[in-house]
Amino acid sequence: MQTTHCPRSFPLVFSGMGFLLYLLLSGCQQQPPVPAAPEFQPEILPIPKQLATYEEMQIPADNAMTPEKVALGRQLFFDKRLSVDGTRSCYSCHVCEKGLTDGLPKAVGALNKQLPRSSPTLWNIGYHKEFYWDGRSGSLEKQGMAAWTGGNMGAKADEIAAKLNGISGYKSQFQKVFGSDATPDNIIKAICAFERTIISGDTAYDRWKAGDQSAIGEEAKRGFKVFQDLKCNNCHDGVLFTDQQYHNVGIGMDAKEPDVGRFKVSNKPEDTGAFKTPTLRDITKSAPYFHDGSTATLEEAVDLMVGGGKPNKYLDKKNIQKRKVTPKQKQDLLAFLKTLDVDCTLTEPKLP
Repeated sequence: MQTTHCPRSFPLVFSGMGFLLYLLLSGCQQQPPVPAAPEFQPEILPIPKQLATYEEMQIPADNAMTPEKVALGRQLFFDKRLSVDGTRSCYSCHVCEKGLTDGLPKAVGALNKQLPRSSPTLWNIGYHKEFYWDGRSGSLEKQGMAAWTGGNMGAKADEIAAKLNGISGYKSQFQKVFGSDATPDNIIKAICAFERTIISGDTAYDRWKAGDQSAIGEEAKRGFKVFQDLKCNNCHDGVLFTDQQYHNVGIGMDAKEPDVGRFKVSNKPEDTGAFKTPTLRDITKSAPYFHDGSTATLEEAVDLMVGGGKPNKYLDKKNIQKRKVTPKQKQDLLAFLKTLDVDCTLTEPKLP
């Protein structure tokens, strides 16, 4: 018979109920404390400089940007736990190697459902005034909420907020940044604060325009002149390379039931089939092109636009006209567009 002793010396037999009693009484021996998990430390980065040659970014009065809020928004932007089934994040539709699009003709949303239009790029999105291909949303926050709770991610906002509040690393950040637990409203505010830091202003083209003549080659310099001579900058205007306006170029208008685009928002007949001008920044990476992803290559897209678009009743003939261009000019133009490539440095942070 084997016995063991604790301070009151109870003899126990290591069999049956005796062994169970031994386990219970062994608590009289002090156990070492379990060390507390270290507090989550978010990666806080400096807020990037705004575009010096463009107007000041309009930040909503109720969503001021701070490094801590941007850091929180960056985590949420990459976190798939924000989607209905845990398979998609904001980044799923806006990846670096695809020019901050998803590289698909039409976006794939929650529960693997195909959406009616392609994913637009996010470069310099904080400078835009209206959002979506048809401009139906008047603020980045409204667009973000619609994408999060709608077809893109299918989230039940209150349930996701409750889930985040159950994660100590998120709960503590929301308390520090907003002075409250996570809510659907401040989740989107944090994400939008991060999205406003997605700025492109240091391409080879930008360095050339700033005075570095070696930043781009002679072919691209000639291509910039072609770009201007062909009036491409009628729509792809200024530092953002978009006029943020809506134009019918004929894409999809030959369908049995064409996407009417901006008309659904404005109810103006002249806006039928009109879509927002996409930026040309990172354009070589963001194929396929146009709102329906119907054009596979940049060369095809250039040919279509130089050819005057696709004829239809609502074609924007003021800005889109057939132009004569030689093969050499086209080659130079493509070389210029290549100088708008962006060195994308978005990386997934450590998540709570």
